[in-house]
Amino acid sequence: MKLTKKQLLEEAKDYLLITAGLLFYVFAWNAFLLPVQLTGGGVTGIGALIYYYSGFPVSATYAIINGVLLLVALKTVGWKFMIRTIYGVAVITLGFAIMPQFPPNMFIQSSEIFMSCTLGAICMGLGTGIVFIANGSSGGTDIIAKVVNKYRNVTMGRMLLYCDVIIISSSYFVFHNLEKIVYGLVVMVIFSFTVDLVVNGFRQSVQFFIFSHKYEEIANRINSEVHRGVTILDGMGWYSKEPIKVVTVLARKNESIKIFRLVKEIDPHAFVSQTSAIGVYGEGFDVMKVK
Repeated sequence: MKLTKKQLLEEAKDYLLITAGLLFYVFAWNAFLLPVQLTGGGVTGIGALIYYYSGFPVSATYAIINGVLLLVALKTVGWKFMIRTIYGVAVITLGFAIMPQFPPNMFIQSSEIFMSCTLGAICMGLGTGIVFIANGSSGGTDIIAKVVNKYRNVTMGRMLLYCDVIIISSSYFVFHNLEKIVYGLVVMVIFSFTVDLVVNGFRQSVQFFIFSHKYEEIANRINSEVHRGVTILDGMGWYSKEPIKVVTVLARKNESIKIFRLVKEIDPHAFVSQTSAIGVYGEGFDVMKVK
């Protein structure tokens, strides 16, 4: 299928965001976690444990494990997910191979382990959140969660949690120290909270009621430029007793500025109401999942 210029620009923007997010993720590990021998979840956590125990490069472990997982998932998930996952795995592998590991005292004193764990987890969460917003993937346990979620009624978040707890708990066999497990769990909690904060901040939905005599032009422009469905409701002004059409739109919060600008351009005198929607399910939004 031939892509339009606009679609190509959107794809390029997504891949740029994915690359930036993944490199920030690698930076978090190299700057805050690896220098003080802390671990986290995912395949990177496994790579870190192997690195602490044997000195085997994190990049090599990451590439090998993800190669196996991608082969397993080849017939399970969509090609679009696979392509972006392969790209994500390649960027992280190259990132760990090229980006140097920073000295322990470069950003934070090596004795401030809790500070390293907190900042590392926040940076990891920011990077991963940016990747998820751009519909990307860092591979690893994301692939396992995606496969399990396809066939079982287990959410991706819960599956990722199970994998991460097992990986972090395994650090006991390397360090024989419960303190490392506690720090690893702190990394996991802060990381998960930061990812949710970033992703949900962008995925919050809003509902618009737009009152305007130029409703047809507004509805057409929202359809063609914002790519959101529009419903036209019949209304009547109680004071004027005149009929009026009401444009109803459900959109993502980050699309609201585009809608406001569009309405103002067409009809500066339009009356617009915007409210937050707690949950929106269906095409273009979230998928309904019930037990």
